[in-house]
This record gives sequence, structure tokens and C-alpha cells, in this order.
Amino acid sequence: MRTLRSFVHPYRKPAFLAILLMLTELAVELWHPLLMSRIINRGVMNRDMTEVLRYGGLMLAISLVGFAAGIINSFYASRISQGVGADLRGTLFERLEKAAFADFSRFPASTLITRITSDVTQIQNIVFMGLRVMLRAPLMMLGGLALALTLQFRVSFALILVTPLLVAAMVTVIRKGFGLFRSVQEKLDGTNAVMRESLTGMRWIRALVRSRHEVDRFTDTSGELMNRTVSASRWMELTIPVLLFVMNVCVIFILWFGSREVSASRANVGDIVAVVNYATRITGAFGMLSWILSSVSRARASWGRIGEVLEIPEEGHPAGRSESADLILSEKPDGRSEWAQAAGRSLSVAFDRVTFTYPGMAEPALTDVSFSIEAGSTLAILGATGSGKTTLMQLIPRLYRPVSGRIMLNGQDIAGIPSEQLLASIGYVPQEVQLFSGTVRENLQWGKESAKAEELVEAAQDAQLHETILRLSDQYETMLGQNGVNLSGGQKQRLSIARALIRKPRLLLLDDSTSALDLKTEAKLLRAIARYGCTTLLITQKISTAMEADRILILEDGRLLAEGNHEELLASSPLYRKIVESQFGRKEATLHERHE
Repeated sequence: MRTLRSFVHPYRKPAFLAILLMLTELAVELWHPLLMSRIINRGVMNRDMTEVLRYGGLMLAISLVGFAAGIINSFYASRISQGVGADLRGTLFERLEKAAFADFSRFPASTLITRITSDVTQIQNIVFMGLRVMLRAPLMMLGGLALALTLQFRVSFALILVTPLLVAAMVTVIRKGFGLFRSVQEKLDGTNAVMRESLTGMRWIRALVRSRHEVDRFTDTSGELMNRTVSASRWMELTIPVLLFVMNVCVIFILWFGSREVSASRANVGDIVAVVNYATRITGAFGMLSWILSSVSRARASWGRIGEVLEIPEEGHPAGRSESADLILSEKPDGRSEWAQAAGRSLSVAFDRVTFTYPGMAEPALTDVSFSIEAGSTLAILGATGSGKTTLMQLIPRLYRPVSGRIMLNGQDIAGIPSEQLLASIGYVPQEVQLFSGTVRENLQWGKESAKAEELVEAAQDAQLHETILRLSDQYETMLGQNGVNLSGGQKQRLSIARALIRKPRLLLLDDSTSALDLKTEAKLLRAIARYGCTTLLITQKISTAMEADRILILEDGRLLAEGNHEELLASSPLYRKIVESQFGRKEATLHERHE
């Protein structure tokens, strides 16, 4: 896993300059009490205005240097922290884009959003703090303590006793705070999850009159987040008043003991003032350190959550093993050339004793499934909800990997096919249509970015969508709402199919993608798809659609129950006959059987 240092490394030169400027500002601040001591001892006590002006002018000059150093340091610290944040967000997003789908699915969308936004912001803050004040606080404590002891050891001895004890107490607090702030970020995940679900499902919430329920649910999760944050903050913030109280008592002791030393002529007034000044600055440094340690606790918790995403292996990476499958996918040079040079507009598909279990699940979603279809043919897949239809289809583009068995396209194991070439050969239309913010044209070009206008029109015509697009306000330049909210279910399905067809796929996967279409439109669509000459796998609940396929698979509880064409299954499969009867009626099903 990459460390935070690796993200800061590209900015090492400006970071080094920022640290030098911070040290300059610190040196000026530590020098001030010494100069003040000289003004009092040599100027005020001796009534020598020349010394007052001399050391006062020097104080003013170095104050201007410290002021300039602080301003420039803040500029560099801000620039570097923003750059690190942008790089980190980009790396996280790229890692998620390249992750195997099984690994990606381990994280809810809400927690990923929190990690890329809120958690990265915590890291940005700690980088800024590290360059601006993180070193300054402990160095101020050490430098102030050393100079105070140099000026008046007897008077400053109390600082030696108090400072280490307070530092030890703060270390204890930081350890406790880490766990508390990690739980705060987890509660933030939950709040984001509720908010995301409510916003994306607003139409259903209104339709089912569940607004009050959602408001109550959000109020509950938001309240839990507030309580957890208050608990964590209370633990951290209690340290500041305690530290300030102890240090103020220490300052009072220094003033009392210092006055006795001055009366006994064992100390100068200016030295006592300087020691009190250093004690006050150490007190301020403790307050700053408490704030820093609180931020470190937050950042440490956030970095742990970010690290979980950075540890996700890329698609095909040898580290990409899941608990349910061997994920070593060697993209061999010879496999690449063999696949790239394979002839034909379509692909044969074969499953050889394929078993698959979702990560974290005990029961397999598919068990020992074997079948094959010839290139250019159409396979319909039927089965009840949860029978494994979608799972079977998702294994082909390698969204998931089987536990055992092989999946072959044109006789080649897909585990040896480079990901980009495999996916470029497949047109996949998932069950849940996903459209993107933008125009109709831009959504179609997700299938092929370089597609020309003629190709867009051709794909839309074949998907029975062209006439619908022409009726839109701006036709192909019509802006779509979030996930195509201004389109009907059937229109969204056809747009998704057109997006797949524009790729001219060798293998087309339709996961119940015509469920919202009427029979007439569906028939036209399937005839248009047949002209592409590609191999087609389609999940359907309509017997009228399955009848037109070359082969039909029937799945039940993840197992292949029956296989054949319409006539063969009517004769051999009671389940298929039952499905036909449920859609056509017993009499109609008998007529179908006699007719065949």
C-alpha cells in the first residue's frame, strides 16, 4: 500500500521550503523574549533610551521577517495540501475504476463517497498542519524550555517537572481518540447511505407516502452521528482546559518564585519576564498541540479507511484473490495476439463445470453449470428470481470470477484474454439500466466514443429508438436528467441496448433488457439484432421471446435444470411446460406442443 509520504514526495521541494519558512518564523518567536529581556535589563532598568530603541528596532525588523515567512509558508502549505488531496482523490478514483467488480462490491457507494471526500479532506488538513504548525508546537515547547532554563534554571525548574507529564497525558488521549474518530467516520458513512438512498429513490418515497419515515430515519442516523462526534470531541477537548489550568498554575508559581529571586538579587527583572513569556508560549503550544493531536486522531482514522481502498488490487493483478475464487488472470502476450487475430463476427460460448459463490456467502450462486452454444446463435435463459441467471451472465465479461470450472469464448479460456480486448468484444446490457448525465448522443457514445452521427442513428434505429429521439425537444442533443429520469422505462432500456449495439459486439448479453417493451417492439428489436450476426445471450421471462431462440436454458437454484429448444423442452421439462402454461394457458400450451 502506498504511504502518505509517497503522495507528498512530488512536492518535496516546496515542502522543504515551507518547513524552512516555518523554522524561520519559530526562531523569530523564540528570539522575542530574549530581546525583551535585554530591553528591560539594559534599557528600562538603566533608563537608557538608546538601548530601548536599539533592541526595539531589532525586534521590529525580525518581526517583519517572521511575518513574511509565515505568509509565504501558509501559501506553500495550502498549495501542497490541496495538491496532495487532489492526487489522493485521483488515485482512489482510478483504483476503484480498475478494481475487480467483486472487490469493488465489498464497499457500499456511500462509504466510498465518504472516503474520497471527507477522509481525504482530513488528510489534506493534516498535511497543511504538518507544514504550518505541527512541528512548530513541539519545537516551541522544547526551544522555549531550553531558553528559559538557560536564562534562569531555578525559576524555570517547574517547567521541567510539568511539561513531560502533560505530554504523556496527551499521548494517552490521542490513542483513545483514534478509535473514537474512526467510529465517527463510520457513522458518517451511515448518514451518507441514508441520504443517498432517499435522494435517488425520491419518486418511490413520494409514491408510497414514505416521506415521514425517511425524515425520521435520517434524523435518527444524523442524531447518532452528532452524539458520536460530541463524544469524541468531548474526550479530546477536555484536555485543553486541564492543560491550560496546569500551565497557568505553573506561570503563577514562576511569578511568585521569580519575585523572591529578584528581591534576593539572584535574578534580573528582564530574565523573569522572559521566563514568564516562554512559559506563556509553552502554554499556547500545549493548546495548539492538543488541537494537532485531535486532528492527527481524525487523520489516522481516515488514512486507515483510505488504505483499505488503496489495497484493492487492480483487475488481473496477481494480488487479486478473493476468498471464493482464484483471481490470478495472466494476460499473456500470446493470448492477446491470438484473441486479437481471431476471425469471425461472433463468438462461441462454453461453460465447463462452472461453480461460483459470492464473497461472504456460504451457498454457491451457481453449481457445476455446463453448456455450449455455437457462434452466431441465440441462447435464452429462463428461471425464477434468484436462480442464478444474472450471475451466469456477469461471469462472462469477468465482473466476477468462478470458484471452479472454465468459461471459454471461441475455445479460449477468458482468464487468459486481456480485459480490454474481452470487454471490447462484448455488448452488455445489465438488468438495471444506468444512464449518465448528458445528452442522448453522449450516452450513446459511451458504447463507442468515436462513433459518427450515422452510427448513432443506425444503432438507435435498430434499437427501435430513433423515432422516439426525433420527438424529443433537441433530438440527439436533448439533455437527460439523472439516470434518464425524463425517459420511460422502455425508452431507457432501448437506449441502453443501442449503446451496446453501437460497439458492433461479437457477443451480446441482454439481462432481461426487454422486459419493459411490448411484444411488437421487442420482435422488431430482436430481428434487428439478428442482422448483426453476433452471438446473443438473453435473459427473459417471456416464452414468446424464448421460443425464437436457438437454445433455451432453464436454471433453478443455481443449477442447470434443462437445456434444449422450445419443442424439446415442451416434451422433456415439466418446469418449462408449467411456465408455458402460466403464460399461454393449458389449452394453448397443448396446441403449441401439437403444432410443433
